[in-house]
Amino acid sequence: MMSALNQHLGVMKIALRRMFTSPLAGFLNVLVIGIALSLPAGMYVLLKNTQNLVAQLSGLPQISLFMMMETTRDDVAQLRNQLARHEGIRGIEFVSRTTALEQLGKNSGLDDVIAGLEDNPLPDAFVISPAAIDAKSLEELRNELQQLPGVELAQLDSAWAYKLEAILEFARIAVLVLASLLSLGLIAITFNTIRLQILTQRDEIQISRLIGATDAFIRRPFMYFGALQGLFGGIAAWLIIALGLQLLKQPLATLSQLYSSTFTLQALSFSDSLSLLLFSVYLGWLGAWLSVARHLSQTEPR
Repeated sequence: MMSALNQHLGVMKIALRRMFTSPLAGFLNVLVIGIALSLPAGMYVLLKNTQNLVAQLSGLPQISLFMMMETTRDDVAQLRNQLARHEGIRGIEFVSRTTALEQLGKNSGLDDVIAGLEDNPLPDAFVISPAAIDAKSLEELRNELQQLPGVELAQLDSAWAYKLEAILEFARIAVLVLASLLSLGLIAITFNTIRLQILTQRDEIQISRLIGATDAFIRRPFMYFGALQGLFGGIAAWLIIALGLQLLKQPLATLSQLYSSTFTLQALSFSDSLSLLLFSVYLGWLGAWLSVARHLSQTEPR
């Protein structure tokens, strides 16, 4: 076990030495990979922050439940308990008929007219804050609440939710397409880098095959090289994104103060950062594997 581990560590050291044999070339390769990865990853971060900003500016969606006029206090209390136990509801606010009429008078300036009414025409109501804010979940919750006993009308303005969701879905697809194209580019970069290394070490590889070296043994240092190059590129991408967010932090704070907001940019989470690094390592590994596999398939052992 220790022998195998030491062997892999030795191969990794060889790969690191090869990577920085020409420091400038190695740095430029890592920088290119970092910049390419930072573009879709940065767009993903901005997309998440935009979604949070829109939610703050537009406010969370709410569903208004208007009760039937003949509903009693016991019916209201029973419905309140039922709503409080619902998993899809985050918050509940009860607005009585009297409170609703008073607010209507203050907002409309028709206090005298309302005071002359013999009966209160407004029903009791509940203002529901849903746990989920996507359009489909909101519609399903509204339809469910509409069927509850004592509910006359469940009202939801979901048009803005559908518009926002359509825009965000378009942005997600754009990020995915960009990430896919750049991923192919990064695989090509690693492929060519490894191909050049193979060409410079062709005699060494041929001798290794003559003395019985397996394809796995020959492939291993190149695979480590590709994976390490991808790892350093992923780290560079993370640093570029962190630096970009830091540069935007102060201008955004000034803008937030002007709009009386407390919005702040959210950086990549731990899971997102780990995914970025693992993905960059995989791209480097895949590019190296394709390059070595192509070379080995074209050279038969003697």
